[in-house]
Amino acid sequence: MKIKWLGHSAFLLTSESGVRILTDPYESGGYEGKVGYKPIKEKVDIVTASHSHEDHYYLEDLPEGYECITDPGKHEVKGVVITGIKTYHDTSGGKERGRNIVFVIEVDGIRVCHLGDLGHTLSEENLSQIGKVDVLLLPVGGFYTIGPKEALSVMKAISPAITIPMHFKTEVLEFPIKPVEDFLSMAGDYERPGSSEIEIKPEDLKGGRIIVLEHAL
Repeated sequence: MKIKWLGHSAFLLTSESGVRILTDPYESGGYEGKVGYKPIKEKVDIVTASHSHEDHYYLEDLPEGYECITDPGKHEVKGVVITGIKTYHDTSGGKERGRNIVFVIEVDGIRVCHLGDLGHTLSEENLSQIGKVDVLLLPVGGFYTIGPKEALSVMKAISPAITIPMHFKTEVLEFPIKPVEDFLSMAGDYERPGSSEIEIKPEDLKGGRIIVLEHAL
């Protein structure tokens, strides 16, 4: 499986058979230009959207022919099993920013967990619903989501083989959130391959690696 970070919380997962899954597509130029990542125009088979905000659920630039998943529960599309778990975008049960859907995506025998705009640490029930995670896509920027300290706690609770940070301040994102370095300074060892894309095979799922990707767009 290949994992490519497009920017913000948008990733492109590509299975060995060529099925393409896009997570949380943003609106380029959204929020009065604060979202400076380039448009996503990928041809994909499946889209998952954790919530309805325009930096996570924007479909206008995508070619037709995909199935979009926005709800909790179990879904299966083209042999890919996707499970949505209801969480919240804040620490007050959704009263401030609404709900958030965590998605566990099973591709080529690898379980990828995309936390969306998770706004709180996870309960035991949440952790049980999520289950085993091989690759964790983890928001770390704070303000709208969990921040570096909470992200570290969530990562330890889930205990994935690989963690890829997302939803942090970059040179093209003007949101009042923290850069990835704030998380990395707490998290310990990490890898920075200098690429937007990595390929992961089952034999790569060892230890607690943190891999920081460059945004593709």
